[in-house]
Amino acid sequence: MIVMKFGGTSVESAEAIERVASIVRARLQRQPVVVVSAMGKTTNRLLALARLAAEGKQADALAQVSELREFHWNEARRMVIPEEKDNLHASLDAHFEELSHMVAEIAQVEAISPKMVDAVSSLGERLSSIIVTHAFRYFGMPAAHVDSRTVVITDTRHTQAAPFFDLTYPRLQAAIPPLAKSQVVVMGGFIASTRDGVATTLGRGGSDFTASIIGAGIGAEEIQIWTDVDGMLTCDPRILPGGHLIRTISFDEAAELAYFGAKVLHPATVLPAMDKNIPVLVLNSRRPEVSGTRIVNQPPPCKNPIKSIACKTDITVVRIHSLRMLMAYGFLRRIFEVFDRFQTPVDMVTTSEVSVSLTIDNPQKLNEIRLELEGIAGVEVEQGRAIVCVVGDDIRGTPGIGARIFRALEGVNVLMVSQGSSKLNFSFLVDAADLKRAVAGLHNEFFQELDPEVFA
Repeated sequence: MIVMKFGGTSVESAEAIERVASIVRARLQRQPVVVVSAMGKTTNRLLALARLAAEGKQADALAQVSELREFHWNEARRMVIPEEKDNLHASLDAHFEELSHMVAEIAQVEAISPKMVDAVSSLGERLSSIIVTHAFRYFGMPAAHVDSRTVVITDTRHTQAAPFFDLTYPRLQAAIPPLAKSQVVVMGGFIASTRDGVATTLGRGGSDFTASIIGAGIGAEEIQIWTDVDGMLTCDPRILPGGHLIRTISFDEAAELAYFGAKVLHPATVLPAMDKNIPVLVLNSRRPEVSGTRIVNQPPPCKNPIKSIACKTDITVVRIHSLRMLMAYGFLRRIFEVFDRFQTPVDMVTTSEVSVSLTIDNPQKLNEIRLELEGIAGVEVEQGRAIVCVVGDDIRGTPGIGARIFRALEGVNVLMVSQGSSKLNFSFLVDAADLKRAVAGLHNEFFQELDPEVFA
């Protein structure tokens, strides 16, 4: 068995789903289990209409429900065998009636709880997985739909739920392999449920994570992440076009790149696959002939010291300073307890005896965090920054790597540096206006010559 995950752009229309069907059909002998994201920008549209309802604009929200209903049906009716058309129409109607009831509930209380966010946003994958199942049958493949909420079990941390692997894996093993022997199993990514059957989600981009969980749970031979790019590249094409395709990379390196901004892969994707030693492939659904990127435990040695350059934009810096804390115990503990209490992850940290500078990429709770910190120290906040992360197999143990990095950054003001906590990355902070210049300088320094075993 293999798991094949297709992102939103890969299933955004009837034409896109037909391409997906062709890709899956070519791999029928490998017993594919297909995981799909919501169609196109459906999740964004669902959350937008929920916000309208919370603002008391119920009529506007219901109008958007009607638009979404029309969009899904217009695409779906082109890919359903005649005898199943009425059943598919009834199923879609039932889902949109459910959404209309949720809109009314949100409008009544003029608020949207995390639990309701999950209930609303789960509709995208629920709809797309049903439509893709019918489409596969239309294109001549036997297909069965499995609701991911019945097999992927999580905690109750809505909008960012964590799976219970000990509950999820047995359910997957019992449900999926028997069906996959004779049919293409289709499931929605991103969605799950609590032990009590309440809908949860794994966080934005969580369909990749779903695919990895399913692959680990059923003991798949391979997990394929099909997206709209050729694979993982030596730099972010949105920042600097012209990067080179990475043929193979380690799980650890891929995880670092994903965490520090490589949008092609969800940061948590590699964890279940790495635990079960299942290769992950990143492939392009619009160019299936391209070999893509293969992520494995032990890739071949690379002559280039750097594999890729990742970036995180919209970074906020929090600088905390207190002379009262000179030689005092517990200063760092008190600071990080504040960030923990407000569930705000920290990316980079630099410290001295009396000051701490750190970065966050989610400023949602920044005002509350700042208010608490000002009780123990002076606080300054800087916004409009970017993190650049240079990733390679053994950066910490490569002599001269720092000198080459700073030579490539000539003329760029480096605001913070983090190196040594991981042997895989060298990260630094720059002003957002300097990001493209920094990435271009690094790419020119490290990728003039390429190891053909590792790069295309």
